[in-house]
Amino acid sequence: MAEMEKTGIIYGINGPVIHLEGDPGFQMNEMVYVGEERLVGEVIGLTAEKTIIQVYEETSGIKPGQLVYGTGAPVSVTLAPGILSNIFDGIERPLSEIAKSGGHYINRGVNVDSLSPDKLWDTHITVKKGDYLLPGTIIAQVQETKAIVHKVMVPPSLEGYVLDVVNDGRYTIHDTLLTLQLSDGTEKPLTMTQKWPIRVPRPTAKRFPATCPLITGQRILDTLFPLAKGGTAAIPGGFGTGKTMTQHQIAKWSDADIIIYIGCGERGNEMTQVLEEFSQLIDPKSGNPLLDRTTLIANTSNMPVAAREASLYSGLTLAEYYRDMGYHVAIMADSTSRWAEALRELSGRLEEMPAEEGFPAYLASRLSAFYERAGMMQNLNGTEGSVSIIGAVSPQGGDFSEPVTQNTKRFVRCFWGLDKSLAYARHFPAINWLTSYSEYISDLAPWYTDHVDKRFIDYRNQIVSLMTQESSLMEIVKLIGADVLPDDQKLILEISRVIRVGFLQQNAFHKDDTCVSLEKQFKMMEVILYLYQRSRSLISMGMPMSVLKEDSIFDKVVSIKYDVPNDRLDLMKTYMEQIDQFYDNVVARNA
Repeated sequence: MAEMEKTGIIYGINGPVIHLEGDPGFQMNEMVYVGEERLVGEVIGLTAEKTIIQVYEETSGIKPGQLVYGTGAPVSVTLAPGILSNIFDGIERPLSEIAKSGGHYINRGVNVDSLSPDKLWDTHITVKKGDYLLPGTIIAQVQETKAIVHKVMVPPSLEGYVLDVVNDGRYTIHDTLLTLQLSDGTEKPLTMTQKWPIRVPRPTAKRFPATCPLITGQRILDTLFPLAKGGTAAIPGGFGTGKTMTQHQIAKWSDADIIIYIGCGERGNEMTQVLEEFSQLIDPKSGNPLLDRTTLIANTSNMPVAAREASLYSGLTLAEYYRDMGYHVAIMADSTSRWAEALRELSGRLEEMPAEEGFPAYLASRLSAFYERAGMMQNLNGTEGSVSIIGAVSPQGGDFSEPVTQNTKRFVRCFWGLDKSLAYARHFPAINWLTSYSEYISDLAPWYTDHVDKRFIDYRNQIVSLMTQESSLMEIVKLIGADVLPDDQKLILEISRVIRVGFLQQNAFHKDDTCVSLEKQFKMMEVILYLYQRSRSLISMGMPMSVLKEDSIFDKVVSIKYDVPNDRLDLMKTYMEQIDQFYDNVVARNA
């Protein structure tokens, strides 16, 4: 342990909140070590009379009079090769290393390296002696996993000439790769390792507007409520509605390069399931284990609340680091409600004035600061990368009017509201098409026109319109039954069933339905809307809906999702022919 310069004396303890007498000279957000066991903490309040510290570990046994040791640096994460495929706690301590010393539970005061200091990495140097390096310049490349090349960069605050540089070879993360001469003449050795404060966004050159979707392979998301790369989305839902399952599907099938999964305050058994499943999943794009491009941050509900509050920022900083290399990163935060509950508990112990439902008055500003760190960016080194944030929200009792959900809606542009009745009816993803929305539709329309089909957005709007009409008609049906509806309205109910079961519902365990290309999604919409158009023509000719339903064409269209493999989209033509044949047969029978 490095020698600590400044110390303070504990005079009050309230759960994870420690009070020191006077001003020992600590800085705001400085990382400190508390007591004889050196528990990790952070300075969160300073006055001339007292200093307040939140401790990231269980504080039982700590007593007044014990010392707190300052480090002189803010709470930071270590950035270097070895982050991917790893499982950390909320303050970037690897759980596998902790388990070696403490077993299944994390011992207090455990001190382990975030990343292995001894592992040798095959390193390819990309600069030479005499080069002038700007902040963010890539100085070396390391094959971190089979899927991802780690790009070692100049820290954002440094620039200068290369005085000396090593040759390609095998190096640890702390070996000096080059020496940089700064503008004031000082020499600065650079290694693979950077430290970065978790609460400070990493700098970028430029922020781009949303122009490209994060393709997930999930039809209701890609077609009805798309998320842009660098965008923000919320998945609110009550217990058992499928928040974690939806995030799993996005993590596995989206076209993000890297996944950061933050389990924030979730149940231990659910987090264990995530860890086990992710370690067994195979990345469908590369054939490598999915963990090769994934980092997991596990902060379960029985871990100290202060570390839960920090875990989101730790994961966000890791994501920004890989974005700076030019990668597209997707963060799965599960769940921001547990994070907000940690804020509420700490706020209560600090005796702050509570706002709605006891949450602190600064809940909204903390949420906005989190979601605003997403974005599609031009990095300091000229590359382009993005951080997309998908945050699950767990409102108590499924009540979307509670403060966390309502404040989250203010700062996200994509809202995927999960519905309890859909989930209990085994309709997955259980995203309610009436309460959900995406504000990225108009931004992404040119991309869909250029890369899929110019009719894509029009078809999408027709699908949404039909589902909205069905909702209105169902109110009437509940009152007086479906028999009294005119045939054109009965057709809307039937075609909406086809959309609901054949398009919006998706089977995560079916090889062709678990992930669907945008091209197939478009062709499925085309077939469904063509069936609607031809059926409407028959209705206008006086054909009753009962005659149309004698044919099995509606059920055949529903089964497209299973019967047409993703690599055989040419088969879609046969469905158009069958619809024409259905039309001709009905006309001939009733001529």
